[in-house]
Amino acid sequence: MVTAMRSLTVFAALLASSAWAAEPGPDALAEAKRVVILGDSITYGGGYVVDFECWVATRPGPKPEIVNLGLPSETVSGLSEDGHAGGKFPRPDLHERLGRALEALKPDLILACYGMNDGIYQPLDEARFKAFRDGTIRLREAAAKAGAGVIHLTPPVYDAVPVKGRNDFYDGVLAKYSEWLLEQRKTAGWSVIDIHGPMARRIAEGRKADPAFTFAKDGVHPDAAGHRVMAEPLVAWFGGAEAVAPWKARLETPEGKELRKLVEQRMVVRRDAWLAAVGHKRPGIGKGLPVEEAQRKAEELTKEIEEKSQTQNPKSQ
Repeated sequence: MVTAMRSLTVFAALLASSAWAAEPGPDALAEAKRVVILGDSITYGGGYVVDFECWVATRPGPKPEIVNLGLPSETVSGLSEDGHAGGKFPRPDLHERLGRALEALKPDLILACYGMNDGIYQPLDEARFKAFRDGTIRLREAAAKAGAGVIHLTPPVYDAVPVKGRNDFYDGVLAKYSEWLLEQRKTAGWSVIDIHGPMARRIAEGRKADPAFTFAKDGVHPDAAGHRVMAEPLVAWFGGAEAVAPWKARLETPEGKELRKLVEQRMVVRRDAWLAAVGHKRPGIGKGLPVEEAQRKAEELTKEIEEKSQTQNPKSQ
């Protein structure tokens, strides 16, 4: 408790001297030039990132550069279970690469989605829970020192139904982690977007008609529909609840699908280049283009995206 309070005190001092005098709010996109999204394999897969970027592309006003820097298997807690990946490698620790990422990308705003791997797929344990809390505070301290604001996303749902009840306790762990993040929103003023709650409610609704309904066949990684549900709270946070329905409708149009393909291509180009440039300890990740070449490719794609987005109607946003 003393360590946690000391960390929060240090963070408050850092925040006061950073570019963000207060927690980033819905207007943060208009103020940010570069947004970095941190997370594990769910973020790396990037479905929700692409869906969110499609809304950003068609909204009025300034459009920041968004870089997906998610890394499979990663934790914010620094924990790893024995024999992870068949003993081939331990889980990557965000803090091993965070300083390099902040220095290289110099983000104005960070979106961070952790928790799924941080409980190590074990029952709730105070030591692991504390490691998640402390790691989250360390992330905030580093971001504040670098002048970046942080918006936390609660972890997605772990669904034991499609995996025949394996680790059926684990979503309760993620719910506890989510509850803690949401409590910081109330007590410490953190900016927190709830992903876990909306996903859980949507799954419960789906199971009224189909008991086998799921977003994640492996219990962990959401499908395209699950990623779309993850993106909804982001659009609602930055654009208001009224922005969600027209955004979803546009994504289903032929023009919206074409736009999404371009946005996904750009996301992958930026992601792979910056992951390689920053460096990490996760084997099996493809090496992207050199950053300068990737930036040129991303600019070409941005021009196409802007042309496509002009056919979308921004007035309903």
